[in-house]
Amino acid sequence: MKQLKVIIFCFLSSLCATGQNLAYMPGEKVDYTIHYGVLQGGVASLEIRSDTFGGKQVYHSVFLGKTTGLADVIFRVKDIYESYIDPVTQLPVFSIRNIQEGRYRRYNEVIFDHHSRADSAILTSNLTGVHITEQGIHDIISCFYYFRSHHLPRYQSLKKGDMITIMTWFTDELYPIRLRYLGTEEIRTKLGRIKCFKFNPVTEKGRLFKTEDDVSFWFTADKNFLPVKVRFDIFVGSFIAEIAACEGLKYPLEIRKKE
Repeated sequence: MKQLKVIIFCFLSSLCATGQNLAYMPGEKVDYTIHYGVLQGGVASLEIRSDTFGGKQVYHSVFLGKTTGLADVIFRVKDIYESYIDPVTQLPVFSIRNIQEGRYRRYNEVIFDHHSRADSAILTSNLTGVHITEQGIHDIISCFYYFRSHHLPRYQSLKKGDMITIMTWFTDELYPIRLRYLGTEEIRTKLGRIKCFKFNPVTEKGRLFKTEDDVSFWFTADKNFLPVKVRFDIFVGSFIAEIAACEGLKYPLEIRKKE
C-alpha cells in the first residue's frame, strides 16, 4: 500500500531546478480525476505558490487527494502533502504529511537541514527524531518538480530504457524514485490530444503489482513537462489519474488536437 501511495502522489506532484530555468512558476495549479474503469473514485489537486518559511522566501507546494461519491462512503480518504522548497538550492526545507484514510490518521513534519554538514543532510522528524542522510535528499513532492525542471529538459539525450533515480525521504525512510524512459506517445485527455514523454517507475512485485512495469506516467512534451496522466495496474484492476483542468502554467500547454 505504501508503494502505491508513493506512485500516486509522486505523479501528482512536481518541482524545481535552477531558479532561472524552472518548468513551472508560482500560481501553477493542476486538477485531476481518479477513476477505476468508468467509475470516478476521487479527485486531486496540486498547486505551488510563493510563501515564506523561517523568514526566507520559499515555494510552497500543496497536494490534496480525496475520495468522492461511493468510494467516499465506503472508505473515506483525505490526504494532504506539503513541501516548502528553497528556490535557490532546489531542495525541500520543510514537509508535512497529513493522512486521513478510514480510521487511520498520521501527521508527520520533517525539517530538512542541508547546510550544517558538508557531507550529509540532517532531517528532523516529529515522529522519529533526527536522521543523517545523503546530500541532495528530496521529499516526495519536491523530487518531481526537480524531475520536471532538471531532467526532462535534457530529453534529447534520453534513450529508451534509460533510468533516472532521485533519492527521497518518505514515511520517515529513504525511498529511491526510479523512472525508466519509454519514449514519446500521444495520449487522449479531457483537454485534447497531447504529445507526452512516457516513463515507468520501477515497482516491486508483490502484494500490489505483478511486474516492475505496472505503472506508467505521462509528462507533456512541451516546456511545462506537466504530469497529465498515470495508470497503475494492480491485482484488482487498473486505476487511472488524469488531468481535468490547469491554470497558471509558465508556458502555453501544447494541445495537438481538441477533443
